[in-house]
Amino acid sequence: MSTLLERHIVELLQEQNEKAISLLYENYGDTLYGVAFKVVKNEELAQDVLQESFVKIWKKANTYDSSKAKLFTWLFRITRNTAIDKLRSLSTKSDKEIQIDVSDVYNLGIESTRPEFMDIRQNLGKIEPKYQIVLDALFFQGMTQQEASEELDIPLGTIKSRLKIGLRELRKIYGNAVLYLPLLIEIL
Repeated sequence: MSTLLERHIVELLQEQNEKAISLLYENYGDTLYGVAFKVVKNEELAQDVLQESFVKIWKKANTYDSSKAKLFTWLFRITRNTAIDKLRSLSTKSDKEIQIDVSDVYNLGIESTRPEFMDIRQNLGKIEPKYQIVLDALFFQGMTQQEASEELDIPLGTIKSRLKIGLRELRKIYGNAVLYLPLLIEIL
């Protein structure tokens, strides 16, 4: 690919000109599909990954820095990471389905649900908003950490840190029983 065409695509992307996506697809689509397919090993999933990657590329166009990486390297990383996230997401969903079928974890019954946990949403309001937002996205909206990162436009590492600190803050309210918070939220 010529450097001139690459610069033109970058300019269009940063201007949020839709022609950029067409040019990206024409010039990089097959290669990026190949990257996705190599990771997920499934044609349909690879197509989903490619589409999700183009959406991310569009949304993150202003973050591209040509002094740090060539355009293809940047596109490659986004596509590869999206494919890896897709596999992890599917693996997590599969693990949960298996766990529901073969485990008694979800069969706690009403006697195991303590009344003091019924006000979890209200007590969430007692912690700092930046932790509330993350806990709400992960536990009440059912997002994965990656989804919360993208939806809230917060780096994944920050999501993980805020989750840990938010749970620590809730532990101050509920004591050590908050270790079971994710499970109790699903039950409630």
